[in-house]
Amino acid sequence: MPTEKSGTMETVKNGIVTAVKGGGDIAKATVDTVGNTLSTTLKDAGKVGTSATEAIGHVAGGAIQGAAEVGAHLGHAAKATVVGVLRGTKQVGSEAMDTIGHTAGAVIHHTAAVGGKLEHAATGLVEGAVESAKGIGVSAEDAASAAAHGALKGADKVGSTALETVRHAVTQTISGVKAVLKEPFKGKGEK
Repeated sequence: MPTEKSGTMETVKNGIVTAVKGGGDIAKATVDTVGNTLSTTLKDAGKVGTSATEAIGHVAGGAIQGAAEVGAHLGHAAKATVVGVLRGTKQVGSEAMDTIGHTAGAVIHHTAAVGGKLEHAATGLVEGAVESAKGIGVSAEDAASAAAHGALKGADKVGSTALETVRHAVTQTISGVKAVLKEPFKGKGEK
């Protein structure tokens, strides 16, 4: 539903813009706004499965748009978006891993749409996944890998330059963890 999408994205974007302009920190504003909005959205609609996935994409989009509007570092916003989404969904284990991957893809897509630095967003996504790992019952390496793979999938939809930029970022050691891609990620144009 286009109105639901734009409503959720606008709510998150405006919440972050208001909090940061009011002297708030981008990370705290993003975690709180993303977590609360997603939790309320999922509770109110009783959403599961695909609908929850769509809601995560809308919330992530609003977070990146809000951060871009106030000139915040998109790496910090990306990290906080992952943390906020996981708090909002309250998922653990393999469900949380899928959520991390989907969130990462959405953040990369929206970062590209606002002309942000994909390498900052990709690094922030892995940092957020690593920070959240213990609380969701997975290893830091597995969480980092889920974020890296999701970011690569999102970048692949943007284009080959985006894919290479994100690949370079997520294959570095981030927060003391090196993401391990189970199989080398191949983009649309790669064999």
